[in-house]
Amino acid sequence: MDLGKYGHLTYSTLVHPGDTWPEMWESLTNYVPRVKARVCPDKPFGVSLRLSNASAALLVDSPSERAKLKQFLADNNMYLYTVNAFVFGPFKNQLVKEKVYEPDWRGEERTRYTMNVADILADVAPDFVNPSIQSPPLGFKPRVTGPEVVEAYAANLRRLAVHLHKIRERTGRTVTLAVEPEPYCFLETTEETVHFFTKVLRSEQSLAALGKELGMSAEDARVVLRRHIGTVYDICHQAVEFEDISKSLQSLVDNDVPVFKLQEAAAVQVPAVTPAAIEELRKWAETVYLTQTIEKMDGKISRFLNLEDAIAAWEKDPNRTREWRIHFHVPVFLEKLGENMRTTRFAIAEALAFHKANPLSAQLEIETYTWDVLPQHLKTGDIVDYVTMELEWVKSQFA
Repeated sequence: MDLGKYGHLTYSTLVHPGDTWPEMWESLTNYVPRVKARVCPDKPFGVSLRLSNASAALLVDSPSERAKLKQFLADNNMYLYTVNAFVFGPFKNQLVKEKVYEPDWRGEERTRYTMNVADILADVAPDFVNPSIQSPPLGFKPRVTGPEVVEAYAANLRRLAVHLHKIRERTGRTVTLAVEPEPYCFLETTEETVHFFTKVLRSEQSLAALGKELGMSAEDARVVLRRHIGTVYDICHQAVEFEDISKSLQSLVDNDVPVFKLQEAAAVQVPAVTPAAIEELRKWAETVYLTQTIEKMDGKISRFLNLEDAIAAWEKDPNRTREWRIHFHVPVFLEKLGENMRTTRFAIAEALAFHKANPLSAQLEIETYTWDVLPQHLKTGDIVDYVTMELEWVKSQFA
């Protein structure tokens, strides 16, 4: 939905089944019109579409399927403005963990997949938006084994920038790539993200290489990169990192790192890790998704790939005072999850207050994809009820 100067707001269809195009089509046609009927029955409703590699390959080769998608959107007063192309393959009902980042941005598969999504968006999205492609934080940090990996990331982002520039020349459509910093990944903190954009992707050598490919000056190549390559700012991720959200967003602004999508998501916060809190937390461990856990103790930050790893470390030293923040997306309308657990909803409120004062993104999206693995007591109504409550809460922050 269009919030005027604050941008377009929707929710991520990653919450629904969508590993294949038939599954995504079923989810799109079944759930999204019901959500729209609740939150903006008489106005256009923006859509975030999850497209796996298989779905993108099918759509890019099928004008008839794209025409069917465009007709469905038109018939239901909807418009497409962003695609989740983070998850290459299956995502639901099986163990995902760090496989979610594969293939990463060093290889041909990720690059070609993203180009396909760009071509689809150029055809399907309306001309009043600059549609975005949500993509992983380039790679899983333990797999970044040297500078040659980082250069491969940059080289493929330049290749994509060339592709997006050519789409713009050919169609007039500006499609953008939004990479998403996330705990335990190459792009994790705001500082790391700013460094990559300013010192690697926009280095003299990188701009010269892009300029040569495009037949333009390095300065014009910088404009192309700025236009097409930016970030998704997932508020949950930076809250998990214990970052000051306003300072984080200001740093991106000051360093001219675009935020093409501002993502409203909340994580689990455990203000004091106690035996009682551990008992509550055990039900959140052993999920199919990563549960990166960041600990703050005596002013020091420690990182664990999964919640169960953090619990194991606590069991060896249970008597010290510490706080945990856990990468597990929870409903954005909740402030508390139990006696000993809260959410990072406060970070969403802070980010949206910053956005209201200094609009920094034309696209807003709620991304609570974990409905299938949430503890039962947190499932309020059915999935349509749940998504509607999230959208209404975010809308209320702009009242």
